[in-house]
Amino acid sequence: MAENQLGGQQYLILPEGASRLIGKEAQRTNIAVGYAVASIVRTTLGPKGMDKMLVSELGDIIITNDGATILEEMNVEHPVAKIMVEIAKTQDKEVGDGTTTAVIIAGELLKNAGTMLDQGIPPAAIIKGYEMARNKAAEELGIMASSVTIDDQDKLQKIAMISMGSKNIGSPDTKKHLAALALQSLKQVAMRDGNKVSIDRDFIKIEKKEGGSIEDTTFINGVLIDKEIAHPGMPKIIKNANIALLDVALEIEKTETDARIEITSPDQMQAFLMQEEKMLKDMVEKISKSKATVVFVQKGIDDVAQHYLAKAGIIAVRRVKKSDMEKLAKATGARLVTSLDDLTQKDLGFAGTVEERKISGEQMIFVEKCKDPKSVTMFVRGGTKQAVDEVERAMTDVLGALASAVESGKYVTGGGSTEMAVSVKLRDYATDVGGREQLAIQSFADALEVVPKTLADSAGMDAIDTLVALRSKHKTKDGRNYGVDVYKNTMSDMDKLGVIEPLKVKLQALSSATEASASILRIDDMISSKGRSPAGGGGPGGMPGGAGMED
Repeated sequence: MAENQLGGQQYLILPEGASRLIGKEAQRTNIAVGYAVASIVRTTLGPKGMDKMLVSELGDIIITNDGATILEEMNVEHPVAKIMVEIAKTQDKEVGDGTTTAVIIAGELLKNAGTMLDQGIPPAAIIKGYEMARNKAAEELGIMASSVTIDDQDKLQKIAMISMGSKNIGSPDTKKHLAALALQSLKQVAMRDGNKVSIDRDFIKIEKKEGGSIEDTTFINGVLIDKEIAHPGMPKIIKNANIALLDVALEIEKTETDARIEITSPDQMQAFLMQEEKMLKDMVEKISKSKATVVFVQKGIDDVAQHYLAKAGIIAVRRVKKSDMEKLAKATGARLVTSLDDLTQKDLGFAGTVEERKISGEQMIFVEKCKDPKSVTMFVRGGTKQAVDEVERAMTDVLGALASAVESGKYVTGGGSTEMAVSVKLRDYATDVGGREQLAIQSFADALEVVPKTLADSAGMDAIDTLVALRSKHKTKDGRNYGVDVYKNTMSDMDKLGVIEPLKVKLQALSSATEASASILRIDDMISSKGRSPAGGGGPGGMPGGAGMED
């Protein structure tokens, strides 16, 4: 129970069971939690990074080294830990890759800030220094970056391979195969406007099904729908299909107002049923009249309507998800129709083949060979659920990295070389700035070195020796692109090795890490109105989870 004294009189502010951390105690707790979260994912960085196994309350198992997935599935309780999770989520949504990098840099920024706070440097000066360093780092990254376009097949292939480098999804040949599929998908959905290229990754559908091996993953020039054909009497395959997309139920809908029909004789009953059947038959005739041979319906299809559709030789699929309807529209060129009276031949789309196939014991519908589709599908296969899920995560990262590279048109070298080069520049910049901010800028430079240091650690190299050697190399004229070669346990020119990454991924990681650490450092008072659990559990420093508040 939080208490205060005023003129010798005790008064209560918070309810029973509430707790409060003030000043340096709150700051130390927050920094410790932030750094602890970053330490969890740190070992997953790079090609030699390790995986984490996460087991849910229901016993579901996830094996991954994807930073965003690990943090999201951990179900953290402490509010600062949740902020660290948000860094990974933001990075994942914005650029799709670099989640681990963003989180471990944020963790190092917090750790270094803790040392400065102990030296008596106020949080405001640290935050200002960090923001100055972030801006300078972004400027330097822009200078270092090289150009790439959507037609640079070789460079984009390298970016894809590096993005997949840390994923445990098979041999280099397998990764090369997946990278080629990702690049093919990206080029297909890319929208060009002069020199500008925009890519909506939502139109690259990743459908997964256990069975086969990862090498069986394929690219579909169209859309794969995880549904089955509505009626067994319908054709299983149609070539040169005319496709109708309907957001209308092919069934007799109930009236919105309460209605009652009185039937007093068998003839009236028969007439009523005949009228229902006629209405359904009319619906099917409208579809047939439009020359549609395949119908995807977002709502239900009555059994009688299914019968007439089968009789007309039309394939029908019911209860298709809205997102799949949008993808079908983009792939086939069809328009989504909300009234059968409006359906005409102009609303139909085209696909070379629409076929139902049995995959791992389940029916799936392949809408393939579309003309220049702006929505495509990657059909992911794998021997186990864990393998398929990890390939899906890898493909999401790769597509994000490729889209970031193409949209910004810039890339930088990887392997910790870029972070090291920026770190060296920031140290010179800190000397020019002077004042208390100088120490914060130097701490920012130190924090960036966590990337090459972690890569060296995971490869079994001596981290300190590697950092010292890299610093020296980066001060030479031709040393800017040198980073950690984890396969040969030495320093190498990353540009010559083809280790390149999108500039946008690096900029977003620095931005997310700086903003998150700044918001955590501003907190000097944490109030939790949540009562303690019976077992006495809670967050570090007696904080049992709940909201952090700023004074």
